[in-house]
Amino acid sequence: MFILSILFFVTAILYSSVGFGGGSTYLALLLIWGIPYSIFPLIALISNIFVVSGNCFNYIRAGNLNFRILSPFLIGSLPLAYFGGTLQINKDLFEVILFIVLGIAGLLLLINFNKYDDAEKSIKKIPIFFSIIIGSIIGFISGVVGIGGGIFLSPIMFLVKADKAKNIVTGASVFILLNSISGILGHLSKNYVFSELSNYWPLFLMVIIGGQLGNLINLKKLSSKLLTLITAALVLFVSIRIGIKIFF
Repeated sequence: MFILSILFFVTAILYSSVGFGGGSTYLALLLIWGIPYSIFPLIALISNIFVVSGNCFNYIRAGNLNFRILSPFLIGSLPLAYFGGTLQINKDLFEVILFIVLGIAGLLLLINFNKYDDAEKSIKKIPIFFSIIIGSIIGFISGVVGIGGGIFLSPIMFLVKADKAKNIVTGASVFILLNSISGILGHLSKNYVFSELSNYWPLFLMVIIGGQLGNLINLKKLSSKLLTLITAALVLFVSIRIGIKIFF
């Protein structure tokens, strides 16, 4: 548990520094460490909430939330995150889905890492219907697997030039927070032994501390490009590690 806690701590620092929660990597670490499969999503989603709450508060207070752009994505994602959370999937399928999710997310981050800055760029208007559809797909995947979905939303918004960088990062944090809550509500419909969560308090403590440190790093204006590149490398490494576990 000690090494796993340290890895959760490092993950929380890296992800929160670029506005993410880290749910996908928490899940991968839990899988690699052999933690009981039934408790995976709740641990990851609760950790997400702890990590991005500070980011959301600071980003919104700084006036970086463009709710007009974000709201259609949320309209699509929140119901589907809940629905996805109610579904039962076996562990083998979960591992394959997580492998694919991490691989795609890592590649999206790697492709877009140089856009994570505050430089002014041309902004394009996204059709509301398109935003709702994208939000629905991300929300469903998030609910099934147990992640917040910001790691998908953010690169997509950068790719289509939906908003300024700081607004996209803020939107991703809020998206993760609300989707994590919706996903948890969906997973609550299943039969969980909630007393088991108390056994993982070191993980929650580490993500709380790591999330605050990552947020501090972000506020100190360290290179977002470098941090995003490191995060992309981490996601891809974990994806490869899971792929090896599945196929070899």
